[in-house]
Amino acid sequence: MAHASLLYITLGCAKNEVDTDRMRSLLNGAGYEEVFEAADADAVIINTCSFLASATSESIETTLALAEDVADGVRDTRIVMCGCVPSRYGDELPEELPEVAAFVRTDEEDGIVAVMDEVLGIERDSLPFIPTVKRTVESAVAYVKISDGCDRFCSFCAIPYIRGRYNSRTAESILAEVRDLVAGGVREIVLIGQDTGIWGSDFTGEVEGPANLAQLMVAVAEAVRPHHVWVRVLYLQPEGMTDELVAAIRDTPEILPYIDIPVQHCNARILKAMHRSGSTEELSKLFATLRSQIPGMVIRTTSLVGFPGETDEEAEEMLAFMDREGFDYTSVFPYSPEEGTRAAKMEGQVPEDIKLERTQAAMDLAESLGFAATAARVGEVAEVIVDGIEETDEGPELIGHAWFQAPDSDGAVHLEVSEAAVGDILKVRFTDSFCYELVGEVVEE
Repeated sequence: MAHASLLYITLGCAKNEVDTDRMRSLLNGAGYEEVFEAADADAVIINTCSFLASATSESIETTLALAEDVADGVRDTRIVMCGCVPSRYGDELPEELPEVAAFVRTDEEDGIVAVMDEVLGIERDSLPFIPTVKRTVESAVAYVKISDGCDRFCSFCAIPYIRGRYNSRTAESILAEVRDLVAGGVREIVLIGQDTGIWGSDFTGEVEGPANLAQLMVAVAEAVRPHHVWVRVLYLQPEGMTDELVAAIRDTPEILPYIDIPVQHCNARILKAMHRSGSTEELSKLFATLRSQIPGMVIRTTSLVGFPGETDEEAEEMLAFMDREGFDYTSVFPYSPEEGTRAAKMEGQVPEDIKLERTQAAMDLAESLGFAATAARVGEVAEVIVDGIEETDEGPELIGHAWFQAPDSDGAVHLEVSEAAVGDILKVRFTDSFCYELVGEVVEE
């Protein structure tokens, strides 16, 4: 058994968090120990993001800063870079980053034990233990990746080139992971993937059990039903909102009426240039249908600002669409010309100053809508999952999230400390709000 210590650093989205946890589980089974300071580690595993050029820069800067710290210290800590940056730039990295001992692409991460053994010179007499369910989650919330890769090839996005073609996990493996997580005390399951709505579409032949996302979510809900666990799904594309899925969300108590649909834009010409479908009219009709079918539904979306060729009028059209739809949460991103994508070579690249001006306008509107939606919750009573305890100037307070707040994305609920532990579900009355945050008091049963 290995007795080396490892520090894990994860950059990017929740999907990367899942990948890191999978590697941690494999390495724990192989005898590696986790530490939380670089000074205590024999090696550091950095799981990187390369969705945007800024994310790539952050990944490389983090790696170089760590290498500098190691050079200044007395401990010979090895650095291993995993994830999207090696997947996207693998051939160039060994020469560009000699400080890194090994590079591991996303499709190589299941072999992380062999990589770390080689990096640290560990020899084994027998193969390491491989856990059946490769997770180590100890928090109240667990992200469960139901697919990887993407077949959409949006003209602005490099994900298909980094993660490969769409690949659905089997329902059997997903449900086994969900049951294991719930048995360990997880109170919310969040299903994620690059394009969750088409889960199962790549299955061939006859399929036993769930064959699409709606059926999978119902099966997950049935698996968690005895344990009072929430089920949420993120990253649905508009085309994924089938009648069957809408009915599953509406009619299954465990599935939260929270829908995350990244529209990116509403103008038909811009969407076509993005290699996406839809229009202002079609998207408005979709959201009207969702709201009529799922009362009280919460909607999160994404707006991509400054796409090549976007005119002032088209930018204003997107702002008017956001305002009219009144989204609860909107993530706003300025367009970034990503190497290897078709949009990076398009004519009509929007000047940076105009792009930033449009981005600020969209962010201001998104915040105005989001803050108002949050403030409208004051006076309501709802269940809140306790996520942790935070030290403040006034003393410790409980931090949690309500059903209408996706973890790590939409703000939190702040409570005065009471007799509660992480994972408890409390009935809370919201008494105040600030930005996306809510203040609440526990309602006695």
